[in-house]
Amino acid sequence: MKLRLWIMCASAAILTGCGEPKLDGSSEQALQQSVEKVSSKLEPGKQSEFKEALQVIAFSKMDLGALMKGEQTPDGVAGQMFSELDGKTVDEVIAKAAAIKVERAAREKEQALKEIAELEALAMKAEEAKAQLAKFVVSRSRFFLRDREYSYRKEPIIELAVRNGTEHPISRAYFKGTISSPGRSIPWLVKDFNYTISGGLEPSEAQEWVLAPNMFSDWGKVDAPEDALFTVEVVRLDGPDSKALFDARGLSDTQAARLQKLKAQYQ
Repeated sequence: MKLRLWIMCASAAILTGCGEPKLDGSSEQALQQSVEKVSSKLEPGKQSEFKEALQVIAFSKMDLGALMKGEQTPDGVAGQMFSELDGKTVDEVIAKAAAIKVERAAREKEQALKEIAELEALAMKAEEAKAQLAKFVVSRSRFFLRDREYSYRKEPIIELAVRNGTEHPISRAYFKGTISSPGRSIPWLVKDFNYTISGGLEPSEAQEWVLAPNMFSDWGKVDAPEDALFTVEVVRLDGPDSKALFDARGLSDTQAARLQKLKAQYQ
């Protein structure tokens, strides 16, 4: 009886292989036929799992960046996939796909943690910069619209008196200006502006500036009452090399939302 069973199994192996059916990755056509044959014998749930596993393995061999650079070809990707699937059973394909997902999740988490660290470092650096920016003192700030000769539009004017209390020469200063009225919760205007300082501003030096923003910008369109106040916050200072010495602007809204999402998902 045992001998007869062995002979039957050996004969079947010559045609289809003994045990679970396996995929044939010798060519695209052979693989397609063997996938269809194997899949047709599976329960619907297992069929879906098998199909998804095949897609996971196929995409794992593809590098879009390398394809666009010509470092990888579609034929090369197909060859890798055929080789990977050749001789595998359904369960082996599903197991391989599961392993790929685990590896991918580990890489994604590693990358996410690096990005979290970078964003948190940027936010921390911005907080540390505020102490230095506070030394660049704006002692007087005024905003008004003045009549312009031969023009029906009024010209926006910003007047500032500043003193450089930092230990560094400053070539350019960046500000956030707010025009608001006492008792009102919503400002008339909140807008950034900056000024390139001719000759720079050395430590302990003070200057008074009269700036004229574009009259067609929001500065020229604001319609604030006479009792409105103009307050200015220093948000960045550039050194002699025109690079940022201190920058308190921190994370953008997009970066802050990104950080919150990553931390919720991976921490």
